[in-house]
Amino acid sequence: MTPPGSRGPAAATHRRAVGRAGPPRRPPSGGPTDAGRASPRRRPPSPPNPRATSRHARLRLACLLVVLILAFSALGVKLALVQAVGSDRYTAFAESQLVHTIDRPANRGSIFDRNERELALTVQQKTIWANPRLVTDPAGQADALAPILGLDAALLRDRLSRDAGFVYLARKVSDPVAAQVKALRQAGVFSYDEPKRFNPSGSLAAPILGDVGLDNNGLGGLEQQFESVLVGKPGQLVVERDRKGNKITGGVRKDVPSERGDDLVLTIDRSLQFEAERALGAQIVATGAKGGMTLIMETATGEILAAANLVASPQAGGPPQPAPSNTAVTDVFEPGSTNKLITITAALEEKLIQPTEVMAVPGQIQVADHLFKEHDPLPAQQSITDIMANSSNVGTIKIGQKLGKDKLDHYLRAFGFGAKTGLDFPGESRGIMLDPAKWSGTSLPTISIGQGVSVTGLQMLAAYNTMANGGQYVAPKLVHATVDSAGQKHLTPPSVRRRVISPETTAAVNTMLTEVVKQGTGKAATIDGYTVAGKTGTARKPIEGGRGYEAGAYFASFAGFVPAEKPAITIIAVLDEPGTSIYGGTSAAPVFAEVARYALRHLRIPPPPQPSVGVMAGGAGGTQWAGGTPPGPRAATVTAPSPTAGRPPSTTP
Repeated sequence: MTPPGSRGPAAATHRRAVGRAGPPRRPPSGGPTDAGRASPRRRPPSPPNPRATSRHARLRLACLLVVLILAFSALGVKLALVQAVGSDRYTAFAESQLVHTIDRPANRGSIFDRNERELALTVQQKTIWANPRLVTDPAGQADALAPILGLDAALLRDRLSRDAGFVYLARKVSDPVAAQVKALRQAGVFSYDEPKRFNPSGSLAAPILGDVGLDNNGLGGLEQQFESVLVGKPGQLVVERDRKGNKITGGVRKDVPSERGDDLVLTIDRSLQFEAERALGAQIVATGAKGGMTLIMETATGEILAAANLVASPQAGGPPQPAPSNTAVTDVFEPGSTNKLITITAALEEKLIQPTEVMAVPGQIQVADHLFKEHDPLPAQQSITDIMANSSNVGTIKIGQKLGKDKLDHYLRAFGFGAKTGLDFPGESRGIMLDPAKWSGTSLPTISIGQGVSVTGLQMLAAYNTMANGGQYVAPKLVHATVDSAGQKHLTPPSVRRRVISPETTAAVNTMLTEVVKQGTGKAATIDGYTVAGKTGTARKPIEGGRGYEAGAYFASFAGFVPAEKPAITIIAVLDEPGTSIYGGTSAAPVFAEVARYALRHLRIPPPPQPSVGVMAGGAGGTQWAGGTPPGPRAATVTAPSPTAGRPPSTTP
């Protein structure tokens, strides 16, 4: 037995074995250990090479440096491209996300009547819009908005689901509707103010005023004609909003207020316009006419005081409606017997006939291939006044033959036919006048009695106003003044005037026109206390787009002025296809009388003074009346209008 610590042979052998085999292995976890078995020893790792380690570290640092240099170079290039080359594009993109430009439409100027009562004005209304990118529930929000806005829910869902930052939902809604939408407090749904056009008097004078579109632009009538005056100058508001659409405090970039348009002051009198439309509408219903027009003009100035344009209701028994356009200047018709005024006046002016001359007037006359007849039996011998008063076709044709086609054409054009009146109203017609070189064998007789030529209602009114003005043509006028934003009124130029007929001829013809009303075809135009001068007209309607005339279709008209001694107002009334009577004396003359009665009261035009006592002067030529007006049937006495004369009468006269 070898004592501990000894270095005997067995111990040496054990150490050699351990040195070769390494340290003893551990048994597997949980497993038994072979008793008495020696574990081999593991060889210790070699120490690292300092040179190799340093080389690898430098390589890694170099690669990292190259990557960083490349990354920063790319970033620098990108920054250079963004800031130098493409800066505008990226700036615009950023601003499109935050900066919003809101147009501020200008309020259109108002339109007033001659007494500065509003006929058309602008009121701010809410427009409902949405930013679909902020809408959280398109279907649910559409279902909630649809009954309020009166729109289809599917349509609203489509708009609220679009990939856009702005969509209209409803333009210019009423205040109650806007309040209901606001109360919903829906995400992405907003509103802003937009101007909307209103006519306080409803459809009154609608064909004259015209329409205004959804974008505040004039679409017809005076709204279109004076667009540059009324429209004003729009403004602009530039603001910054966050992603939810809210304004960023202090984020206003630019605020340019809009400038209101100038106002128009018309020559129209709102009360007279109302009465003209009322009287015309009542006669359209009473006669079963398709429509009609009535115009009132201030004789001395040519200013149009009223212009009614109506059509029958498409529903049986319904009230007449405003015509689609101002037919008094846009549509034409054959004047018929109202045109005889020009034929007879021209012959008198040329001294081809005399007022007291008596002519043989047979019941019919053959001209070329056509036989012209009287509409009613008339005396075989008639004076020029009788021919006018009785509206003789044959007598007027014989006078036209004395005049000749060239002179007849000259005077028709001198009275304003075949040319625009100067109103420059949108769609105004020149009328239809055939070149005399192209007249047929029957053109002279037909044009003499008002067929084969077409005029507008305003042209015929201006012709009669020429006679009321002593033979001087006064161009019609519809706009009295403009008023700028500073409140300064700028009057329009006075109407153009030109001499057409001598005062002597005019006086003689006007006397004939009074006989038309006193004892001729125009008795229904009589007004108690006043002397009326005028002429009836009945004309067939040409076939649209064809030749010839429509069977049983006529225009009935009456044109004249009052008081005849000192004319103040000139009026024309035209009915389109009246069903009860085709004659102007029975269908149109009553409208003239009713409108004239109201206008005389409203404008406070007193009756003419009673004729002074004259002196009977005898002589070789027979007894004559010297001084004052020749005696005749004494008119009923009418007192001067009271302070309430401008109000509508309680009963129809």
